[in-house]
Amino acid sequence: MSDTVDGLLIVDKPADWTSHDVVARTRRLAQTRKVGHAGTLDPMATGVLVLGIGRATKLLTFLVGCDKDYTATIRLGQSTLTDDAEGEVTSTPGAADVTDEAIADAVDTLTGDIDQVPSAVSAIKVQGQRSYHRARAGEAVDLPARPITVSHFGIRDIRPVALDDGTELRDVDVEVTVSSGTYVRALARDLGAALGSAGHLTALRRTRVGGFGLDTAHPLAELEARQGEPMPVVPLADAARAAFAVRELTEAEARTVGYGQRLPSAQPGRDEPVAAFAPDGTLVAMLDETKTTARSHVVFAPARP
Repeated sequence: MSDTVDGLLIVDKPADWTSHDVVARTRRLAQTRKVGHAGTLDPMATGVLVLGIGRATKLLTFLVGCDKDYTATIRLGQSTLTDDAEGEVTSTPGAADVTDEAIADAVDTLTGDIDQVPSAVSAIKVQGQRSYHRARAGEAVDLPARPITVSHFGIRDIRPVALDDGTELRDVDVEVTVSSGTYVRALARDLGAALGSAGHLTALRRTRVGGFGLDTAHPLAELEARQGEPMPVVPLADAARAAFAVRELTEAEARTVGYGQRLPSAQPGRDEPVAAFAPDGTLVAMLDETKTTARSHVVFAPARP
């Protein structure tokens, strides 16, 4: 059996792999079924995929809500069924008349707190069926808009692209910081629409999830080359300290929380989950301190020998 400890494994996902493929491969490499993810990436996308191993899977539900950084390339002047390069082209109005200034102005309208209609080809359920099943079957999918935050939407480069028939498109390299639930390919679609044309995503790389960036990510090929060695996880306590607000407990408080009992909140009104630690540095629980009395979201029982 593997002696990989409980913790987070930050993977640099390769292109053309589904996130579930990476999870399945990691289960084999770590020799445990207890592996989960903190939010998927589309197959064409690369970059930071946060996996939880062992008891660290209990942290994943809190990490899903973290903000994320991406670099991406948006192709203006052409739309696809999936709003990215994996889907069939549905229209090519071109972007010959789209100026750099107009692109910058349109980006501004998509920055901040906005309402976004998710991509039709998404995993959102519509009357019990995944939206992508309905869209690919040719059904019209009408998803409601949802509030998101695009805290940064920066343009890195703009360049012309000519199709074989002479139609001129524009490729825009961008970097974005977005809240949980944001579809970057929907941003590409909406940027095209805001310019009176069309748009889709041709490249996407996630560079950060919460406190974990590419500098902590391991390429899948590197993990496979370890040949039975323990996975290079971020240990449970270190992962919680890196990702969440921290509360240091006394011995008595740690016992109280460990028994599933409540205690007064250290900072009542905190919206974010709080990682609570015993004096010896052990992660005891994730706390909810939104009210005057703190309750445990989850308690971490001692690891079995």
